[in-house]
Amino acid sequence: MAGSIEKRGKNKYRLTVSIGSGKNRKRYRRTVECKTKSQAEKELAKFVAEIEGDNFIEPSKLTFKLYANKWLDDYARPNLAPKTVYEYERLLELRILPFFGHMKLNKIKPIHILDFYKALQREGTLSNNSIMHYHRLLRKMFNDAVKWQILNDNPVVRVDPPATTKPKAKYYDEEDIDKLMKALEGEPTKYVCAILVTMASGFRLGELMGLQWKHIDFKNNTIEIEQSNQYLPGEGTFTKDPKNENSNRIISIPEPTMRILKIHETNEKEKMLKCGELWEGGDFQNNFIFTQWNGKPMHPGTPSKWFSQFIERKGLKKITFHQLRHTSATMLIHAGLNIRALSARLGHSNTSTTLNIYSHALKSADKVAAEKMKDIMFGSEKK
Repeated sequence: MAGSIEKRGKNKYRLTVSIGSGKNRKRYRRTVECKTKSQAEKELAKFVAEIEGDNFIEPSKLTFKLYANKWLDDYARPNLAPKTVYEYERLLELRILPFFGHMKLNKIKPIHILDFYKALQREGTLSNNSIMHYHRLLRKMFNDAVKWQILNDNPVVRVDPPATTKPKAKYYDEEDIDKLMKALEGEPTKYVCAILVTMASGFRLGELMGLQWKHIDFKNNTIEIEQSNQYLPGEGTFTKDPKNENSNRIISIPEPTMRILKIHETNEKEKMLKCGELWEGGDFQNNFIFTQWNGKPMHPGTPSKWFSQFIERKGLKKITFHQLRHTSATMLIHAGLNIRALSARLGHSNTSTTLNIYSHALKSADKVAAEKMKDIMFGSEKK
């Protein structure tokens, strides 16, 4: 197998690898960015090793379907959360592979991407916001193809996705919270506990369902987040690391909420004793806080389902269980908590995420701040 290097411009080299002879001779080319020729030589050696390997597919024969399988195996499954991989597989199977699967990867052009978006819009079942999920996945997959030097260019970045509208985060205001608190009287303690802890903490649902009693510090009124529970069809409920490294955190909880949690703990201990040998939760401190009748972790979707039925039954303003997290964040912004502290409490990867999600609340809080400054600066005018 012969290989050569040709300089093609500043910091660019074209690698050529030839195999066979005569009519059977095949030539493979790849352009790489390297600062020196010695670096290009190393890239050539890698290119030769790749061609000699069992998994090499000629670029001219690489269909989008073959590439998608490789991308899932080499990148998605080793690096992404199981739920994210499941969602990507679903998007691929539903619409992306039926449209692009048969096409050669290097023949997909911006016009094909545009045609795909138009087809999704004509379908009439997807909003532009939903189509953005397909756009982001395709952009990532083609970016990786460029990074892996399978392609020289990403056709997705040359196409504008359909215009989207930023959904406004729904939440309860103080009046809604007062109605909710009254409506919760007499309801099952475990669900009251789930709602109050979420609203007091701003936990994600998966984080709430991943809590074990060992994470609760009743002495200092704190709760530690170090894991999350999720559910996937075919896999069931499983425990995973939190969403990002900033999701690992210890936060303070209001004392009245901790009292409700203490009552729930007593109920769980009584349930464990009654269940006897049928209990599958193990040592109590390692039990999950929210369990089924036999100590197994509760399905992560159960609180959401119960909450939806509860607010319908009580005639309360419709929000989702996840929007209790938005309620917590919005109320804290109105109370004057700074963004850095709020971002840490919510477990966001950075403050820009917090600013982006809660811009509505920040605008409202800014108006309140202006009114306070008016009172400070011009209060004398009222006298």
